[in-house]
Amino acid sequence: MTTIAFTNDKSPSQALGYAGGAVTVLIWATWFLVTRHSAATPLGSIDIGLIRFGIPALVLSPVWLRTGLLPKGLPLHLLVIMVSGSGAVFFLLTTFAIHSTPAASSGILLGGSMPLATALIGVGLFAERPDSTRIAGLVAIVAGVLILLTRSLADASLPWTSFVLLPAGALLWASYTHAFRRSGLTALQASALIAVWSFLIMGALALIFGISLPQAPLQEIGLQALSQGILSGLVAMLAYGTAVRTLGGTQAAAFTALTPVLATLGGGLLLGETVGIAEVSAAVVTGIGVALSTGIAARR
Repeated sequence: MTTIAFTNDKSPSQALGYAGGAVTVLIWATWFLVTRHSAATPLGSIDIGLIRFGIPALVLSPVWLRTGLLPKGLPLHLLVIMVSGSGAVFFLLTTFAIHSTPAASSGILLGGSMPLATALIGVGLFAERPDSTRIAGLVAIVAGVLILLTRSLADASLPWTSFVLLPAGALLWASYTHAFRRSGLTALQASALIAVWSFLIMGALALIFGISLPQAPLQEIGLQALSQGILSGLVAMLAYGTAVRTLGGTQAAAFTALTPVLATLGGGLLLGETVGIAEVSAAVVTGIGVALSTGIAARR
């Protein structure tokens, strides 16, 4: 096991950070749709989790074998927060909720809550001070979630788990965002450690509760391998890590609020879900919120 070299090298250009955020959003929108689709297959959360974390753990094995599972110089509490916030705990919590929540609503409740939770942690714990345009963006994100909540209460269309578990998942992800930024790890190192630890957790759960992978059609396994393992588990993690390192935690997390717009469109076009004026309005308002939250309209 080697000691991680914590560097203070200059961050890559902001353009690279924006590109990382954009790639993350596109992959996450697909992740919502594929995860929602998996509810109609024999694959359970543990099966998908083994795929989600097994592929990046294997691909990035040279990285975590070099750093070790418990890298010297990395505080244990930061590692625990990262593995929980974007790894096994986050995955199990959100997958369970998404299986009973339409893609549009999932995108709003999870993707919309992420930048809000990240900003609140930044302000409350790290004395970050967002400017007026970013505050306006966060208010718009809250308004988008409230539109969806009002519509849901009117027709009782969403279970209570959607409004509890998905924001809880957003809080976990926000915690990971701040922990990663303070860990000193590169995006590659963090992705490798999160993947291998999460795979070990999923493997332990599989031994206890069993798996359904042998009963699943090969094409479904292939779809999950592409979306969960390669795109979400590997590419998006590296892209988001790059965005956090370049733009900062709060600004990088703001990109995720674009996910509701894409998830809403995808849920209606690809999954045949009913998308009404409330869903469209909530997605548009949230999308405007993220545009402001990234600081694009800020003077500085």
